[in-house]
Amino acid sequence: MNTATLANQTANMAFAFRGYNTTNLGRSQELLEHSVYGLIVRQKLQQASSCCADITGNPVDLVSRVQRQQETDLASYDEAVAMIVAMELAQVELLESFFDISLAASQLCFGYSLGEIVALAASGVMSMEDALTVPISLAHDCVALADQVTLGILLSRGAPLSVEDVTKGCLHINAEGQGVVGPSAYLSPNSMLLMGQHDSLDRLQAWLKEHHPGLTSLRKNKQQWPPLHTPIMWERQIPDRAAHLMHTLSGGFSAPQPKILSLVTGTASYNGNNTRQLLRQWIDHPQRLWDVVYEALSTGIETIIHVGPKPNIIPSTFQRLQDNVESQTENSIGMRALSAAVSRPWLQSILPERLGLLRAPLVEHIILEDWLLDHADQASEK
Repeated sequence: MNTATLANQTANMAFAFRGYNTTNLGRSQELLEHSVYGLIVRQKLQQASSCCADITGNPVDLVSRVQRQQETDLASYDEAVAMIVAMELAQVELLESFFDISLAASQLCFGYSLGEIVALAASGVMSMEDALTVPISLAHDCVALADQVTLGILLSRGAPLSVEDVTKGCLHINAEGQGVVGPSAYLSPNSMLLMGQHDSLDRLQAWLKEHHPGLTSLRKNKQQWPPLHTPIMWERQIPDRAAHLMHTLSGGFSAPQPKILSLVTGTASYNGNNTRQLLRQWIDHPQRLWDVVYEALSTGIETIIHVGPKPNIIPSTFQRLQDNVESQTENSIGMRALSAAVSRPWLQSILPERLGLLRAPLVEHIILEDWLLDHADQASEK
């Protein structure tokens, strides 16, 4: 999509911010070394380096890390957080500075995990310093909790997963006193991410097979992850300690512009008075990604800008949904006719509740770091 077309789409546009991953560099080095983009990128990385160093008491040089293409790992989780926040804010500033496309003029934004905190900073609710204070202050304990924690994806082969049944199973396993397990994200009606200590994932799978045979399978991830968005975070009182830290944040008193769909609640919940409350819940509440996907599609957005180094989980979720919708509707009514029904309230009221999901194939997705580099020549002309 060219710059003029993208600029004209702003009112029907959403911004999606990625969270922490095992790889976090993406094309950051290219943006940093670009003759026009480089100054803004360098400034953001230096600002985040200073914040991270002040909080941890250790020297941090994110510019050097990006230049050397030195990936982060669990041991450098604090720097990973700072780098992701810096690069996402830099990308949004580049888009506005060189192409006059403002996040504030878009319809909405949202972010997965750490991405929600970046969305709060990008939409004017808090500064970069405030956005980094809590996750970096508690990064050491989050990493310590990752030891003996396994991430898995729970899948159903037939009917949708029952959140109630899985939650009940987690409670039974936790009551055994041999490790805590809990949902970390609801990815779709038939899939969710779980994190469990020790062998609790295996014991949960056995419990589900006994009580709901044939409905689920579990795939484990070999990487180690901080167990955010699960009750494992209670172990070191991280949610309450985070809430205590947030008392002295300078920001968090204004409603975001544009609105933010929170993955804590699955809807647009930030109102200028509840930022600290939602961020405290963000720490140990599962990410309601599927609810936010539906909420975004139901607003009629036409373009989603994916912000951050090599975005992954949000684009892949939309891609799976698009593939499934296209497969199911291939030999039926045209997709544009279906999407038109969403804009007619009288018709929507008598059609299935989740009709908005059928719009998935009509939404255009743009990976912002790729788009910025593809249109760098136009930025140089400004």
